Amino acid sequence: MTRADTATKRAADVSAMFDEVSPRYDLINDVLTLGNDRLWRIATTRAVAPRKGMRILDLAAGTGTSSAALAAEGAEVVAADFSPGMLAQGRKRHAGNPLLEFVEADATALPFEDDSFDAATISYGLRNVSDPRRALAEMHRVVKPGGRVVIAEFSTPPSALVRAPYAFYGRHLLPRIAGLINRDAAEAYRYLNESIEAWPAQQELASWLREAGFERVGYRNLTFGIVALHRGFVGRPLAPAEATPAAEKPAAAKKPAAAKQPAAPKKPAAPKQPAAAKKPAAAKQPAAAKQPAAKKPAAAKTPAPKQPASRPPASAQESGAEQ
Repeated sequence: MTRADTATKRAADVSAMFDEVSPRYDLINDVLTLGNDRLWRIATTRAVAPRKGMRILDLAAGTGTSSAALAAEGAEVVAADFSPGMLAQGRKRHAGNPLLEFVEADATALPFEDDSFDAATISYGLRNVSDPRRALAEMHRVVKPGGRVVIAEFSTPPSALVRAPYAFYGRHLLPRIAGLINRDAAEAYRYLNESIEAWPAQQELASWLREAGFERVGYRNLTFGIVALHRGFVGRPLAPAEATPAAEKPAAAKKPAAAKQPAAPKKPAAPKQPAAAKKPAAAKQPAAAKQPAAKKPAAAKTPAPKQPASRPPASAQESGAEQ
């Protein structure tokens, strides 16, 4: 019996392991889950919300049990798996169903064009992928904008009252019961339990979905958290504003410059008081009529009465001439 390594999860080893358990795979699951797998399938189908005209990708589809439930609602379903043995069982069981197509594919490198599906889902298979984050990115790539992705996966029960007995069942009872139904299955179900214990809790898987680009991510627990149902949506591109050329932003409708208020009706500059009636420079008194400095008549230059060069007083001289 081939047993895959939970550390590496080499695709070839995991595929070979599932090939070996494929003939009684559905019966083993029904017994080991006490029939709860049917309830989980119904919840998963409702979360995907299939309807006529939709094209849905069911990854890790195995024998096609979950794919058939989606097709029953009228959707066209591509059931993809990397185990040829599982796909062979699926084709045999659902032969004649025109809505089902079985395709061998690796979840980390899907052979589909971008935006090929209206929705995608994977049940109890993401755990077995060597690079689950890459698988989520691939699902995001192939689902159309507005479409959804739904993941049903074994998880960690939040309550310790459930965790303890669940862990005991997984480690000790599950492999033994599986071995009773198919002796080759014991090792496969030991691997199953180890992979469940190593799987991240619900919140971490939700963060992986966001990292892959999904929006409105959420989850809900089924059967006390033994299984968690996660869902995320591929965002729609923003519609170009009125398809303006090259989505040219219409310059924020160029605010009409606040209706250019007429600059507070330009106060008529306080009727430019003629520069305070431009005091006529104090009527520029003609420099006090520039009175020709009333040229002091040089003190009327009283002709210093030309005294005859020290002549004796005239009176005396005159009297002497008459003699």
